Amino acid sequence: MSDKSREFHLFSPDQTTAFAQAFAPRLQPGDVILLSGPVGAGKSHFARSLILALLNTPEDVPSPTYTLVQTYPGRSGEIWHADLYRLGDTSEVEELGLLDAFDNAICLVEWPDRLHTLAPDTALWITLAPGSADDARVMTARWTSPEWDAKLKDLPYE
Repeated sequence: MSDKSREFHLFSPDQTTAFAQAFAPRLQPGDVILLSGPVGAGKSHFARSLILALLNTPEDVPSPTYTLVQTYPGRSGEIWHADLYRLGDTSEVEELGLLDAFDNAICLVEWPDRLHTLAPDTALWITLAPGSADDARVMTARWTSPEWDAKLKDLPYE
C-alpha cells in the first residue's frame, strides 16, 4: 500500500477551526489522527477545534500536556486527546490505555513520534508547519489506509 498525501493552506486560526469543523463529522470510533509539528505550529488549536466540533455540549478543552490524556463524550463515541511530549517510554502508552482507545475511540495524538512502532498503520498523520504569514499554517495529511480517501475528499483550503 502506498502513501497518499494532501496539503491544505490555512491562513488564520479561524480557517484552521473551519477546517476542523468540516472534517469532524467524517470521523468515527477507531479513527486515529497523529499530529506533528514544531511547538506553536497549531496542533493543540486544531485538536481543540476538532474536539469541540464532535461534542454535543461545548466544554473546556484544555491541552493534555500535564495530564497526558483528556477524554470527552462525543456524539459518535468517546474522544481521546493525548499529548505525549512528556512521555518517557513507550511502555507508558499502554499504561495510559491508549492502545485500546485506538480501536474504540476517536483519538488525537500530539507528539506521535513518542509512539515509535505503536502508531497504528491505519492512522492519519497530520503535520502542521508555519506558512507564509504569521498566522498561516500548511497542513499536510498522509495516510495509507483507503478509509481516509473519502474522509479527506472535498475539504476546504486545499
